[in-house]
Parts: sequence; structure tokens; C-alpha cells
Amino acid sequence: MSSADELFDLRTSFYLGNYQQAVNEAQKLRVTDPRLQIEKDVFMYRAFIAQKKYGVVLDDIKSNASDELKYVRLLAEYLSNEAKRDSIVEDLDHKLGSLNVTNPLVLLVIANIYVLHDNLETALKLLYNVDTTQLLECGALAIQIYLKMERHDLARRELKKLIDIDEDAIITQLAGAWVNMATGEKPQDAFFTFQEQADKNTPTSLLLNNQALCQINQGKFDEAQSLLQEALDKDSNNPDAMVNAIVLNQHLGKPVEVTNRYISQIKDSSKNHPFSKDLLLKENEFNRIAQNYHSSK
Repeated sequence: MSSADELFDLRTSFYLGNYQQAVNEAQKLRVTDPRLQIEKDVFMYRAFIAQKKYGVVLDDIKSNASDELKYVRLLAEYLSNEAKRDSIVEDLDHKLGSLNVTNPLVLLVIANIYVLHDNLETALKLLYNVDTTQLLECGALAIQIYLKMERHDLARRELKKLIDIDEDAIITQLAGAWVNMATGEKPQDAFFTFQEQADKNTPTSLLLNNQALCQINQGKFDEAQSLLQEALDKDSNNPDAMVNAIVLNQHLGKPVEVTNRYISQIKDSSKNHPFSKDLLLKENEFNRIAQNYHSSK
């Protein structure tokens, strides 16, 4: 196997949401190229972060680690310590103003921090500096950002770049499915992409949830319900699956108690999910209006 392919299984597991398998792959993999070793460790620790095992990352990565791993540690610190998030981003702002960062892995991790902090413009500026041929995931992250911004035209343009570089890469296939799903143009094509990856690899909670969303978009609610249940069986705290279950329950007329249970679970296990943040804002606004109403009586 060539050095370019040595991390194929690791990347595949990570991109498909099979995070424990990604950790297992990384721990058994022996590579001799120092740069490949760093990339392997970056994927492994990001897989720990995806499982919310922040302590492992914070304990393992020391002060003498590579720049790539230091920023992965910073990502874990950002996610694990809500009180420090603003100061972490402020420090990043100062560093980026004085440093000429060109390392694709470093830029990818920093861009992810800015996305989490809802600073999409800065994340995009960082990704502009990356040669996507060196790391396709940077292009895929740019596509996700454009879709968040509802700039479907720019997402399609970025997708074309990925296709021109490597249309068979898993990250390119997934990015194409995201675009098809977000634009609503080809939900069936998106469904088949996720189905193919589930059949070839493992039907992870991530893939099953995306399949369910495709079915919801096509009005196939019964099929979506089955897929969402399977997704939640594999990961009962998958916030995206719970949000989709809430939407589906409204369509199917399920008891409000079921919906409230999911809402409570999301608020408890995924406080930083966009749904939780938006719900908190609405609850606070409602309480403020209610308080003003009572005060005026």
C-alpha cells in the first residue's frame, strides 16, 4: 500500500462517523513517514473529540507536541470549557494576525473552531489559504459553511473543485450528497450516496440520520422513522437525529410527550447544538416578554 493510501481506512471511518473504529485504526497503524504520523494522530484525537472524550486529548497532547496537535488540543479545550471559548477565539485572532499559517491541517482545525464559534467568514478566509489538493477536507468544510450561509451557488462551485481533484474520494461523495440534500434538488441521489457508504462500510448513526433526512425531504415519513430509530439505537445522544425525530413526530402526529423528551435530552447532552442555542434564545425571549406583561398589569 502506498503512503498516500496508508490512512485510507482511518479517514474513511472518521468521515463516516465511525469514530471508535477510527481510533482503533489509528492505534494499530504503524507509519514511518513523520508527516503521516502527525496526520494519523490528528485524525485519532479528532475522533476522540467527536466522542466528547476531551480529557483524553487534553491529557495526551503535551506542550512539546507538533503545531497540528497543539491546535487539536485547543479544539478540545474550546469544546470542554464553555467559559474560556471567547478568550480562546480572541487569542486565535491575535495569533493569526501575526502569523503566516499555511499548514492545511492547522488551518482546518482552526477553521473548525471558528465555525463552532459562529464566525463563518473568518473560517472561510482561513480555508482560502489552503491548497485543496493537499487536503480535500478543507474544501468539504468550505462547502458546509456555504450551505450554512445558504450560498448554494458557492457550495456547488466548491464541490466542482473537489470533483475535479478526486470525484471518487469519500469526502467528495459525501460533500456532493450534502449539496443535493441542502438544495433539495436531488434528495434521492443523496440518499443513495449515504446508502452506498453504509453498505460498503458500516451503517453509522451519522449515515442513517442523513438517509432519514433525505426520506423526510421526500415525504417518506415511515421509512425515515425506521432509519432514525436505528440511528438513535446506535447513538442515543446524536443531536441531529433527535432534531429530525422531533420534526418527524410533528408530521406523524406523535404525542407531545415524546417530542418533549427529545427536547430535554438535546438540551442536556448537546447544549452547544444550534437547536439548543436557538431554543434557549426563544425561551429567554418568551420569559422576558412574559415578565414585561406581568409587570405592566
